[in-house]
Amino acid sequence: MNDTAKGLLITTCGVLLVVPDSLFVRLIDASALTIAFWRLSLSGGLLGLGLLLLQGTRPFQAVLGTGRYGLIYIFGVGLSGILFILAVSLTSVANVVFIIASLPVFAALYSRIFLAEPVRLRMWLTMAAVMAGLAVIAYGSAGAERSSLAGDALALAVSALFAAALTAARRVKHVSMVPAVAMGYVLAALLILPFAAPLSVPSEQVALVGLHGAFILGSSVLLAIGPRYITSAEVGLLVLLESALAPLLAWAVVDENPGRFALLGGAIVMSALAVSNLVALRRELRNRR
Repeated sequence: MNDTAKGLLITTCGVLLVVPDSLFVRLIDASALTIAFWRLSLSGGLLGLGLLLLQGTRPFQAVLGTGRYGLIYIFGVGLSGILFILAVSLTSVANVVFIIASLPVFAALYSRIFLAEPVRLRMWLTMAAVMAGLAVIAYGSAGAERSSLAGDALALAVSALFAAALTAARRVKHVSMVPAVAMGYVLAALLILPFAAPLSVPSEQVALVGLHGAFILGSSVLLAIGPRYITSAEVGLLVLLESALAPLLAWAVVDENPGRFALLGGAIVMSALAVSNLVALRRELRNRR
């Protein structure tokens, strides 16, 4: 298996593992902060423990040695992990994943502002289309039973925060940010612990909580490894799988109808990103020849 095939397989598996993330939030009978605590502490704690056993403290020291870039990454992934759960608790799964799909727009803006990278016409057109799609989603949230503008705003904050983390990571490409994921998750879990009720989870759902943490752990590891072997455009196309599958899964399992505005806005967002990524992928493949 060549590197491209390996990267596609690993990244696809990582995306598929994160698809049920929002469904777990719906199924676990606990407060949003309690779910967030267990999600972050289990996945972050196990990931950190595994790294310590296999590589010692060296990977963590390398992340801290990057200074503010490592701290931005830790802060971004940790806080976005909390806000994601809060967003899902306040608005529909479809709204959350469609809005978070706007992450490449924030990444392009951050790269322009902080890395002095030019924004191509393709990205400006993509941004305009994505903003139009988000406006449709927000319009539908105002009158929808399951949706809310507050939840939509939190989902947008998740997108902005995670894009900031990825932009910071690009400045220190030589350092693996996998340990930063563990640190960010554990620190975020400790931050919300005073406001959570970890022991309030019903005994019959303990296994579900553990499964939730395991899925996020597996996804975090695979999505840290897979993109090393494929282009950013290929990663972007694969990540759209979550936006497509998560609402369908919630619809099938808990009968959560996304609503026509969420579906229309989501279709606009995903179509714009898919076309943009396909154009970028075509350009990258042509340059390889």
